[in-house]
Amino acid sequence: MSSRIILIGPPGAGKGTQAARLSEALGIPAISTGDIFRANVKGETELGKLAKRYMDAGEYVPDEVTNSMVADRLAQDDAAVGFLLDGYPRTSAQVDELDRILAAEDTAIEHVVELTADTDEVVARLLARAQTEGRSDDSEDVIRHRLDVYEEQTQPLTDIYRSRGLLRQVDGLGDVDDITERILSSIR
Repeated sequence: MSSRIILIGPPGAGKGTQAARLSEALGIPAISTGDIFRANVKGETELGKLAKRYMDAGEYVPDEVTNSMVADRLAQDDAAVGFLLDGYPRTSAQVDELDRILAAEDTAIEHVVELTADTDEVVARLLARAQTEGRSDDSEDVIRHRLDVYEEQTQPLTDIYRSRGLLRQVDGLGDVDDITERILSSIR
């Protein structure tokens, strides 16, 4: 099954877990911008060296560098039949660039799945994860701020994809298998 999917959702909604499960179920690679950055930095590619300079300075990696890394990853053979993007696009400008990248290959995004979750439940999940992982910097205030930033940055993207008829909102809370099945049902 050919699928080009974007998976979005707030921190703590289970995107990583669901991306791995969907990748296996659909036979397409799950592509995370975090993984792309780490692979390029570790492989000391030109883009990786450029990104590392920004990251080491504590700055955001500019869109043009991120876009180039994503374009390079989508050009790899395993993504020819489809892919699941996690963490990209994050801005309206990145949506436009992704559209251009895919149009050059005469393809397009087919589904945008937004995992939704109750804010208090997500905060509880992230506080538990912070405690388990020893991340003392993840206080409730910091987590709630991250969720506010996510909401602010993501709203324009969900509006774009909703207007195109591509957005599927799926409840991200509950049993992991049930969530996976809800996502698969939403894109069939």
